[in-house]
Amino acid sequence: MPAPVLAAGADFTLLGPKSTMIRAQVPVVSVCAARTGAGKSQTSRFVAHLLRENGVRPVIVRHPMPYGDLARQTVQRFESLEDLDRHEVTVEEREDYEPHLRHGFVVYAGVDYQAVVREAEREADVIVWDGGNNDFPFVLPDLEITVVDPLRAGHESTYHPGEVNVRRADVVVVNKVNSATAGAVAAVRQEVRSLNPRALIVEVDSDITLEEGWEETLARVRRRAEAAGAGPSGLRVLVIEDGPTLTHGGMSTGAGVEAARQLGASELVDPRPFAVGHIAALFERYPHVGPVLPAVGYFDEQLRDLERTVAAVPADIALVATPFDLTKVIQVSQPIVRVFYELGERGEPSLRGAVLEFIHDFIPRG
Repeated sequence: MPAPVLAAGADFTLLGPKSTMIRAQVPVVSVCAARTGAGKSQTSRFVAHLLRENGVRPVIVRHPMPYGDLARQTVQRFESLEDLDRHEVTVEEREDYEPHLRHGFVVYAGVDYQAVVREAEREADVIVWDGGNNDFPFVLPDLEITVVDPLRAGHESTYHPGEVNVRRADVVVVNKVNSATAGAVAAVRQEVRSLNPRALIVEVDSDITLEEGWEETLARVRRRAEAAGAGPSGLRVLVIEDGPTLTHGGMSTGAGVEAARQLGASELVDPRPFAVGHIAALFERYPHVGPVLPAVGYFDEQLRDLERTVAAVPADIALVATPFDLTKVIQVSQPIVRVFYELGERGEPSLRGAVLEFIHDFIPRG
């Protein structure tokens, strides 16, 4: 009801990044993106590993996703996978936090931004901001990295706050070059250059791998299928993808479909006819999603419907391309092969070079 408020004489001011960012007592590298699912977290992990390899202790700070009790989410510190259970995090938070924990990095999140920064800087040589929700950081960066996705060329200037991140960046990382066409990569580079002439543009790959031991899992599945009379080429695969990348990220499929090709799948089993409850409603809300299942779990009922949907899909195997272990939150009735994706370097100029220059300029040497 704006009319009574305006009539009473209220003023409104929209504060920009410089007015809202908190200054840390240690150097800060931020990793943001133009769109969800562009590859922020794998880029953050690459940066954190490079810092650690050079004797610098990184601590990850994540944008909070407060779906629970905000009073208990003032400052959250995650060092082990057990901390995820203790803080009762959502599926989306598990996707963001668990990979960092598995790589041995401490993660902070929480709704009291200043308190989060003050706690994180106590144990960090460098804070690495991993920009969940695509927002710009609430901590002032010394090096700003923004990831763009040539599989969604043109989105660099058509989504907020992604465009803000592109325009502010010191380094723009064009990810997934190994999956995109040369024309799409060129179009993204041209758009980035028009938005931010001063940024260093680097190209990287998103390297997709299957978990160790996948060959044995596949062999068991094939033997079972042959015993049932399906034949050696009748591998029916359910692909479970990272949820936000498909929903508000706008992608129709993700890394799981590429992994299915590596696996030699003969058929992607479309989960949409088998979806129930909240998952069926999700497909109706996001009709662009292809024959894959987004892993979502903002609340318990949604998780239960996700589990029921998975159980109903007549697939021989489930390819799980979520960044976290889905079996920690639901039962998956099919045999599972997990999919992983990490940043792969390509050439010069490089993200490695930009981070090493940052270390030289901002990290004091004793």
